[in-house]
Amino acid sequence: MLDHDSRLPEAALTAPQSVVALVDAASQVERALVGHWLAEGGITQEFGTAAPVTQLDLDPEAVTARLVGRSDDPLVVPVRVLWLPPERDGVRRTTFSDLLTLTNPRKPNRLMQRRLLSKAPDRHLVLTGQPARLSELRANNPGSAGAPDAFGRAIVRAGIVALERAERAVIGDRYKVPRLVVEEILDSPEFLRRLDAIAEETGVPAREVYRRAEKGLRELVAAQSRLVSDLFTQAMRPVHASTWKVDADESGLDRLRSLNRRYPLVFLPSHRSYVDAFVLGDILARNDFPPNHVVGGANLKFWPIGPIARRTGTVFIRRSFGDDEVYKAVVEEYFAYLLTKRFNLEWYFEGGRTRTGKLRPPRYGLLNYLAAALRSKRIDDVMLVPVSITYERLNEIGAIALEQTGGRKQPEGLTWLARYVRNQQHSAGRVYVRFGTPLSARDRLAVNGDPLTVHPNPPSERTLELEHLAVQRLAFEVAVGINDVTPITVNALTTLVLLGVHERALTRGELRTAIAPVLGYIQRRNLPSGELDALRDDHGLAVVLEQLAVATVVTVYRGGLEPVYAINAGAHLEAAFYRNSAVHWFVNRAILELSILTAVEAPEGDQLQVGWEAAFRLRDLLKFEFFFPERAEFTSQLTAEMLLVDHDWHQRTAAGTVGSDILARLAESGFMMAHRVLRSFFDAQLVVAERLAARDPVAEVDKKALIDECLQVGKQMLLQQRLHSPESVSSELFGSAIKLADNHGLLTPSDEPADLAARRSRFAAELRAIGQRISRAATLDPSNRLEAL
Repeated sequence: MLDHDSRLPEAALTAPQSVVALVDAASQVERALVGHWLAEGGITQEFGTAAPVTQLDLDPEAVTARLVGRSDDPLVVPVRVLWLPPERDGVRRTTFSDLLTLTNPRKPNRLMQRRLLSKAPDRHLVLTGQPARLSELRANNPGSAGAPDAFGRAIVRAGIVALERAERAVIGDRYKVPRLVVEEILDSPEFLRRLDAIAEETGVPAREVYRRAEKGLRELVAAQSRLVSDLFTQAMRPVHASTWKVDADESGLDRLRSLNRRYPLVFLPSHRSYVDAFVLGDILARNDFPPNHVVGGANLKFWPIGPIARRTGTVFIRRSFGDDEVYKAVVEEYFAYLLTKRFNLEWYFEGGRTRTGKLRPPRYGLLNYLAAALRSKRIDDVMLVPVSITYERLNEIGAIALEQTGGRKQPEGLTWLARYVRNQQHSAGRVYVRFGTPLSARDRLAVNGDPLTVHPNPPSERTLELEHLAVQRLAFEVAVGINDVTPITVNALTTLVLLGVHERALTRGELRTAIAPVLGYIQRRNLPSGELDALRDDHGLAVVLEQLAVATVVTVYRGGLEPVYAINAGAHLEAAFYRNSAVHWFVNRAILELSILTAVEAPEGDQLQVGWEAAFRLRDLLKFEFFFPERAEFTSQLTAEMLLVDHDWHQRTAAGTVGSDILARLAESGFMMAHRVLRSFFDAQLVVAERLAARDPVAEVDKKALIDECLQVGKQMLLQQRLHSPESVSSELFGSAIKLADNHGLLTPSDEPADLAARRSRFAAELRAIGQRISRAATLDPSNRLEAL
């Protein structure tokens, strides 16, 4: 009943004078089983003591009345009967067939209990939790001194936790079920003091603050059920198991299992689909991990998914709670509670599904709560686990693409769910689940190398700023960790190539020729990948293309001499989604190409410097789209890219020039990436820049209205062929471009309107120049030479 892993507490090693068996029994059958076990010397056999045993119900009133006030120091042992489902294939897990008995196999009714005693005696056992001396329980609950009722409730909670830990040793770590959470948190003296402080600061009566806190906790706390967890996992598995073949990183799971014995884990997956949590949850359950407490948005709280999901550990949190200090305190306290009890957490730190296929900028709110839990010294450390979930094909991207062009997002509900499940019944290839290097939250959140400390009251602005920066750095590391293990799939590479040949169809031979040098590049860099060998032969490539054709991403014309393939009209955003899942692997190569094209325009003695300045400028323009390292590391990465193009780069550039034949060397590499990887992002930036340049510099900018305007004008520019591809006309890309413009001070009206107007115009002109260089890069690509002619 103490919070450590030893079987018997040190103080209990000396012979106790008496034993109190706290019996958690739900029926007379269970009470009789425990009584018989005690009479047969169960305590003596279990703990080696012959001290007299008193049997007491594990009930707060009974414990308070008969145990709390005792002057002696008995050994307190929680006891219960554990009922087990029938064994199937070596695993005891509840299935829907068990429900035909109209009872829960883990909680059979009295009639079923009597039947099991005679027919299946192997399906029950008497279980004891870790014992503790009464004096140790008092020492563990100093805040309960002088409050017998609170101490009685604390003993009951400790007994339940001890029994649940003992159960996990029997039924496996995948079951880890908290109970009485709300009651325990509301009994916490520290939490009550914080609520009192909020009442004093806000002027709200303390009773009302307590009421709101209890309401918030009951809304937030996920009361897990083993039965519902088993059945929900079984029911939802077909949603993804019939659609994707799961390819999980087994070695990563072994490492995480070892870490989980010492630390709570926080899984932070990429978010591409509604089924992400089911895919990851199924993998963890099959590998005997306890179920994560999954933090989800309230938009998925609809009946019947909401109530069921809460019983499996889903925590529905309000998407926005503004200045509600009570709710903030409740969320922070609940997070700290779960981490203190070493429950694993999971949330999608992008704040929602990606609309473009690549990672979105992270949201920091929940990481701030995690930092607060560490700062309060209630937990020693938490290991953050970057998780990449990548689908070869995804049935929902049509709806995602529609949203990007101004379409309305369908509200989640029962009808939506039925339609979504129906759409998943088509095979969609593989889903790759990869686990990045776990990150110590304590190490990453330390400020200037100093360990986390409790805030002074009030904290200085500088302290808050440094802590905010530490959380941002941690989120950046998580994103990089996800990208580092995200594999390049067959569809990502195929769409990458097809999107780079403007409105041209390719034969399989032409496509294979265009893909081959990129495969060589991937191999030289040893990048993580899926089943890319399928793209090396004609049959494998044909299968990939036919699957993309079935998904209406690719169109095929068979009426000529041989089939030719192109991106389907209206499917450019869907194709870009697949490409963008791996686009981060090619960004540095694309920046290198544009930097070289800029450098060769400069005088010979200045070319190297101009090239580097161009690279750093491109990095700055793309900082809201991709996760770049610090300047020194970025320089090192770009140099490594250059050495792949030209092994003699260092010797050739000693004089400060890039060499007259550098463009030929780029072309000789067999591929160019700038037009494939960066064009859509810079085209979207150009639309925003031109709309800003056309605006009155003294007028306020409504960001939502500006996105709507960009969607309309972007479609016009596309029809005029001022934009290269429909994938540029995206509300998500326009949103990032607006953030960039704001970061460069181009949104806020200025006291010097002429200066703002000039800066906006220069920004648009710079992006037009970059677009011209991208077009030149495209002409150097071998797969585009026919088009160039």
